[in-house]
Amino acid sequence: MDEEAITIRLTRDQAFVLSDWLYQVILQSDDLEGIVRDRAVWSPIYAISGTLDKTLSEIFMHDYGPRLEAAKERLRADLYGGADESTAPGQDMTDAPQAHQIERGTAGNHGESDRGR
Repeated sequence: MDEEAITIRLTRDQAFVLSDWLYQVILQSDDLEGIVRDRAVWSPIYAISGTLDKTLSEIFMHDYGPRLEAAKERLRADLYGGADESTAPGQDMTDAPQAHQIERGTAGNHGESDRGR
C-alpha cells in the first residue's frame, strides 16, 4: 500500500474555521460515532484536527470568538460575493455557488475530483 503523504492547502481563515468545526464535532458533541459511522474515517479526521491545532496560534488567543466570526464572514463573502447568504440545512441550493453544487453532485463534474493532475 502506498503511504505517500497528501498535502491539502487551506487559507488561514479556512483552517481556523475548519479547526473550530472539528473541535465542536470531536470534543463538544461527544457523538463522533453518530456523525461519522465508519471508524476508519476517524483517523484522517484526528490527523487533520491535530495538524490544525499545532499550526494555528489563533486557537489560543484571548479574542478567539471575534477572530473566528471575522474569519467566517470573510469566507462567506468570498464564497457568496458579499452578504451572508449561507444556506440552512435542507434549503434548496439551486442558486448556490459551484462549490456547494459540486458537494451535492449537481455541478458539471458531478462531484468528481480532479485527481491525476
